[in-house]
Amino acid sequence: MQLKLERSVFTDKSTFGKLSVDGKFFAFTCEDKVRNLGENCKGKIKNETAINPGTYEVILSFSNRFKKYLPLLLNVACFEGIRVHGGNTAADSEGCILVGAEGDMKTRIWNCASKVAGLVAAIKAVEKKEKTFITITQ
Repeated sequence: MQLKLERSVFTDKSTFGKLSVDGKFFAFTCEDKVRNLGENCKGKIKNETAINPGTYEVILSFSNRFKKYLPLLLNVACFEGIRVHGGNTAADSEGCILVGAEGDMKTRIWNCASKVAGLVAAIKAVEKKEKTFITITQ
């Protein structure tokens, strides 16, 4: 399965975009601010920096923090534990990708639970027969 996150709105504290699943719009996204991570990740500000654009494998794994299975991005340079989960603003992110059914594309997204559950179900439906990847563009 192919996920694509197209970042399109960049503010002083947040990054907003749209997530598609196999070419079909799925959810609005909110992330931390995109920064130039630079050599040895020196541009990273802990809990305030979005991950680099690129393509990452995604698996489902149990999150001790959220106490449920959530998508986890593998091999993300400068980061550990990057997940797709619910939340409303970049303050809820810590580098992760937040998904929601609605969003103003300026300050926040909302109605997240159904989108998180839908994404988990979609990945679970294919995980035994194919890998899932996310491509992030900006």
